[in-house]
This record gives sequence, structure tokens and C-alpha cells, in this order.
Amino acid sequence: MARGFFATVYSADMDTDLVARLRSTYEDLHAHPELSGDEHRTAGIVAGWLREQGFDVHEGIGGAGVAGVLSQGDGPTVLLRADMDALPVAEETGLPYASTVDGVMHACGHDMHVTCLLGAAAELAAARDAWRGTLVVVFQPAEEIGAGAQDMVDDGLYQKVPKPDIVLGQHVAPIPAGTLGLRPGPSFASADTLRVTLFGVGGHGSRPEATVDPVLLAATTTVRLHTVVSREVAGNDTAVLTVGAINAGTKANIIPDTAELLLSVRSYTEEVRGRVLGAIERIVAAEAQAAGAPRPPTVERLEAVPAVINDAAATEPTRRVLESVVGAGRVVDPGLITGSEDVGILAQAADVPIVYWLLGGADPAEFAGAESMEQIVRVVADLPSNHSPHYHPVASPTIEIGVDALVTAARHWLDSLPGDVEKPGSGSTS
Repeated sequence: MARGFFATVYSADMDTDLVARLRSTYEDLHAHPELSGDEHRTAGIVAGWLREQGFDVHEGIGGAGVAGVLSQGDGPTVLLRADMDALPVAEETGLPYASTVDGVMHACGHDMHVTCLLGAAAELAAARDAWRGTLVVVFQPAEEIGAGAQDMVDDGLYQKVPKPDIVLGQHVAPIPAGTLGLRPGPSFASADTLRVTLFGVGGHGSRPEATVDPVLLAATTTVRLHTVVSREVAGNDTAVLTVGAINAGTKANIIPDTAELLLSVRSYTEEVRGRVLGAIERIVAAEAQAAGAPRPPTVERLEAVPAVINDAAATEPTRRVLESVVGAGRVVDPGLITGSEDVGILAQAADVPIVYWLLGGADPAEFAGAESMEQIVRVVADLPSNHSPHYHPVASPTIEIGVDALVTAARHWLDSLPGDVEKPGSGSTS
């Protein structure tokens, strides 16, 4: 591999006026982030853009969701998806177009996702005479709380727009702009968020013998929960269990009645997922019983997002056409990604394949000396990651590559016959 391979600047063949407009739109979206379920300004911009390009537009799906449909006769239906919501993070990037909303930031890059899909919609609409079939573009709310995709499906998304033959999309990441990350099979982890409420008997801190202390119970339960992955999940399987919050008590000398744990679980297979969730139920019940709790604990599932499992039969041809965008050797296997995405729900609801890839967004100059994947991984480890107050993708060439990747992948499947898109279970690993 030639020295500086990952730092080579991408050269896009895009209309300069469109690039400038997309850059302006991206900066505007970044400066005006909206939290999950409140993406109405962003949705308005999206709807206006799509109408301008000749799409049939459906608004207010599952909240602020927007879908556009562009039909060019008989042929496959391809769905491209972007999410729109921001995070409750105070921005510290120092960008001239930094967030103007206190405590809210596009720390995960969804503003980049929206911008790239708007550009792809414009490019595909401009070249509509060159393809056949139906293009569906979906701009989804509330991904960060794992609810938006299901909300859109439950609100009749596929009664409003045609069911697709394949779902395509991308997520920006701190790998070098000019590279894409794609793997067949399990790619993004499932995510389960749980609230465990432990019940005790409150009283004075000077008389613990007259109480059942839920703070101590929360502590012992937390320690025991962290044995699940190390002792109940096989070494060649993957899972993550995190106790992210312990909430209990109001004053040093008061033993409270209850304590609350907030848990995050990530996994890639339903077998491992079920084993971990079952272990949580077993452990919290046993610890409460051992402590003499007056009643069993409750375990509530607050969020449940399935793993993103890229269809193997669809991933390989998609990888080949994506290489035509960024060059041979630049579509890399990123390994299993412990982050989660609810985009898979859109494919599951239609019973069709999904191919979802990473879009490099880090400054290529950071990787000037990288000659191997090991070196690129070391550089990435030192860069701000998604959800960091310092995270932001470089606008160019990320926008141009993101648009080109979506357009090229969509054109491949639009130009194919419906039978060429294999459904889950027809020889794939989905």
C-alpha cells in the first residue's frame, strides 16, 4: 500500500452550484440542531427541497418524518434513508457554524446524513431519464432514542410510499474521508436500554439494621451484573453490558426506599441478546431476595433496537459499486460496530435486504502517514468520536463522497431487475 494512501484527496465530479448549496445547507443544519421528536425545522427544509426536485412528498410520518417518492416506470423500488435528530450535548468544536442552541449539538453527524441524502435526491432527480423504477427517500426522526423508524412504520410509512426491494444508507464516522466501511452480516449491535427499580425499606442512616438498604442493593447488583459478559457469554461471541446510572437517595443520613439502575446492553445475535437479558432478570431478582427486599424488583425495557444485519448477497455487489466511488481498497471492513442504529427496522418491516455502510468523515490529513489498517485504527483512536462535544466531520470531501455513494448504490439497484435483489433468507445471512 502506497504511503499516504488514506490521505489522498477525493475528487468529485459534481455540479459546483449544488456542492455550494449542500455546504450551505449542512452548515445551517449544524447550527440549528433539533432533539429527537422535535425535528420540525429540519423536516421543513427537507420537504421543500424534495418538492423542488419533483418528488411526491409525505410529511409528519411518525412525528417529524418525511418521505419522498420519485417514480420512473416499472422496475425495482430502492429506499435511501437518513436520520435527522441531534443530541443533548454542548458543542465545543469552535466551528464558525457551531450550534446556536444551548446544550444541543449534531454530535453524531445526522446533519451530514440529511445533507448527503438531499444531494443524492437532487442528483437522481436530475438524471431521472437514466434509470427506471421507484426511488423512495426517507428522512427519519428520533433515531437517537431508538424510536423513529418504528414510529414511522407504525404510522403507515408503507401505506404512504411503495414497499422497497432494498434499503440503503450510511452513517458518518471518524475514519478518513475518502474511505467507506462495509461488512456483510451483523454490523451494528442491537441496543436494549433497561430501567431496574430496586425496593428497600427506608429509615435513618444511623439505624441501618431497621432498614433494607436499596443503595447497598444497587451496588451489589451492579457488581454482579458486570459478571454476565465475562462469565456467561462465550469468548467468541460479543456483548456489552453497561450500568450507566445509579439513582438513589436525597441526604447522607437517610436510607431511601428505592434505587434505580439504568442499563445499556449491546449484542449481535438474538441468542446472545436473550441470554444477557435473561441473566439480568435472574440476577436482580436474586440479589433483591438475598437482601431481604420487601418486594421483587421491576425491569422495564425503555428502548429495544435490533441489530443491523447487512444482507450478504446484496452487500458484495454494493461493495463493488462503492469501490467505483472511492477507489480500490478504500471500502474497508470496519469489524463489528458496538454502536446501534434503528434503520434495520425499515428493512424488517418490508421483509427486504439492507445494506448500511460507514461514511468516512475525518480529515484525510490526519492519516497522511497511514499505510495499513492497523495504523488507521490507531489514528482513529485519538480522534473525537461520535457523541463527543468535539466531534464533527469535515464538510468536504465528506459531502461529495456521501452523495456519490448513495447515488451510485441506488443506481445499481434501480438498474437491476427486482429478482436480482435477494430477500432475507434466500441464501443470505440476514
